[in-house]
Amino acid sequence: MSAPEKATIRILGVDPGLRITGFGLIEKTGNKLSYLSSGCIKTDSKASLPTRLGTIYAGLRELVATHRPDQAVVEIIFVNVNPQSTLLLGQARGAAITALVAGGLEVAEYTALQVKQAVVGNGHADKIQVQHMVRRLLALPGDPSPDAADALACAIAHAHGGQGLGALSTQGLRVRNGRLV
Repeated sequence: MSAPEKATIRILGVDPGLRITGFGLIEKTGNKLSYLSSGCIKTDSKASLPTRLGTIYAGLRELVATHRPDQAVVEIIFVNVNPQSTLLLGQARGAAITALVAGGLEVAEYTALQVKQAVVGNGHADKIQVQHMVRRLLALPGDPSPDAADALACAIAHAHGGQGLGALSTQGLRVRNGRLV
């Protein structure tokens, strides 16, 4: 009797931003994670807001059409000190989620704290620690850019514990100054 075949799941992680939206695509087969692709969708800072949102939307739609992920995950954004920045970031996140849903994907959402806890083991890890752990977990030859690393970390976190769309624990977390701690 042969061993049963393990299903392969392709996960697209997205770190939304109005200037730079990071993306990372991995495959999970059993407990093994494999790197497929990562990068950034950059918008022209001199362009109008609708044009920039359209760039994010079109870039993610193209990624979904090309790579055909099975699942998608987007980082949840919290209130920044500057309300205008928060509003703009929220609109970029909305464009990203809309592109993924238009591509037929269900979208899981995790806080940065949840992602860092799942990938680094410390919810307050810095960007360099996230980059190094993503490199190690996916056996990459070098550190990905910070935005791509954050997106790959979202995908890894989902692969490790989020198959139930929200299965990562939020128990014990509380909000202080508009941020989870």
